[in-house]
Amino acid sequence: MRNRTRPPPPPGADLPLRPAPQPTAGVAADRDATGDLADRVLAVRASEGDEDAFAVLVRRHSSRLLALAQHLLGNRADAEDAVQDAFLSAWRQLPEFRHGASFGTWMYRIVTNRCLNTLRRRPRPLPLDVVPETAAADADSSPPRVAEADAATAALARALLELRPDLRVCWVLRELHGLHYEEIAHVVGSSEQTVRGRLFRARRALMEAMRPWR
Repeated sequence: MRNRTRPPPPPGADLPLRPAPQPTAGVAADRDATGDLADRVLAVRASEGDEDAFAVLVRRHSSRLLALAQHLLGNRADAEDAVQDAFLSAWRQLPEFRHGASFGTWMYRIVTNRCLNTLRRRPRPLPLDVVPETAAADADSSPPRVAEADAATAALARALLELRPDLRVCWVLRELHGLHYEEIAHVVGSSEQTVRGRLFRARRALMEAMRPWR
């Protein structure tokens, strides 16, 4: 997959990311609580062709999007492909972005769709390193405890692999990325009730799979 021909990436979408340039002079003074330019302002300027504004958006959101893609696809190479394709698609579609959702949620949807399409075309096993890492062991943790934690992580990875992709997406977005039900519904194109049902089934399946580790 890595050697396929792809169109040139949009500004700033190369991974690993280069440091984001400073916004050009004349950028509107709309800033968020941290003093940074708000996503909506950057998205508007990017839709008008401002490459620097888009590069800032890429840097701001790429880490979370790459983590999402890696959780869903199973390896970093495929995840990078999905995120690069998603940013390229976003760059092209920005003039149509209506700000009905946040830019970040919009990007989650694009990346999720890319990942689901990939999974439908060629399902593959999920490596053990794509689930959340176990908490760092205390200095006095015994080797048996560390080994047990590693084994539990491997068991969770196997259980996550066995979930249907639509259930896995909802679980990852909620439990690993902290999205609200409304945001998840927007990302997956379903109702909040559907999202809650998928989360219930995913959690029940994972709890059953992890029963020996309680």
